[in-house]
Amino acid sequence: MIRYTLSCDHDHVFEGWFSSGADYDRQAGLGLVTCPVCGSSSVAKQLMVPSVATGRKKEEARMVIIEQAQKQAVAKIREMVATIRENAEDVGEKFPEEARKIHYGEADARGLIGKATPQEARDLIEEGIEIAALPILPDDIN
Repeated sequence: MIRYTLSCDHDHVFEGWFSSGADYDRQAGLGLVTCPVCGSSSVAKQLMVPSVATGRKKEEARMVIIEQAQKQAVAKIREMVATIRENAEDVGEKFPEEARKIHYGEADARGLIGKATPQEARDLIEEGIEIAALPILPDDIN
């Protein structure tokens, strides 16, 4: 991986990571390298001090990339859970009962969230009722 210090035509400075110099050139040529501040695609590489990639530096770079990917994934999951919560009725402990009513046509179809024991969840699934657990994210339990 190559890290470039970049700047846009509005003097915003930022970093970009690329698999190679040719990868940067290709993406920049297609207008895919844009400023995260203003969105400008008029981006140029800045002078940088060369960095010798030792085994330790490669591992540190790999860990930074993994950490960034994990943060992005958690943010997307948080967004998904928030959307589900905004568009569903929280029925709490009555979840198994309400899910069955909807499944068997005794109540109008609607999004539900609530609580079920592991056994109640297994029973619902065995009855053919589609359910899914909402993930509990690290910050949710701290």
